Amino acid sequence: MSLLGDLIWWIFGGLVLAIIWFVIGIILMVTIIGIPFGLQCFKIAGFVLFPFGREIDLGGFGVGGFIFNLIWIIVVGWELAMAHLIAALFCAITIIGIPFALQHIKLAQLAFMPFGARIR
Repeated sequence: MSLLGDLIWWIFGGLVLAIIWFVIGIILMVTIIGIPFGLQCFKIAGFVLFPFGREIDLGGFGVGGFIFNLIWIIVVGWELAMAHLIAALFCAITIIGIPFALQHIKLAQLAFMPFGARIR
């Protein structure tokens, strides 16, 4: 069932958002300081492609993760979180789109604080 959800997800915006995550990751990898942030973007881009059947555990990031999350929020985190929230609003217009809206909300949480999050 999750494979079917992922396939429909790609058609209705998941593929576009994964490409956005990937491009932002490439842009962040240009500088040495941005490498850890770019690596997170690549990991999350893979998660954006296959979000169904997987859960996110936020928290447990420690002091270093807190600092990285703070920098992340300032640089790209809030923009990516807002993109997922806007996509969630568009998906929630119809009853069929509600599961996709829930996935976007889950991804918005991850987009806001990716360091220290666990995907299972």
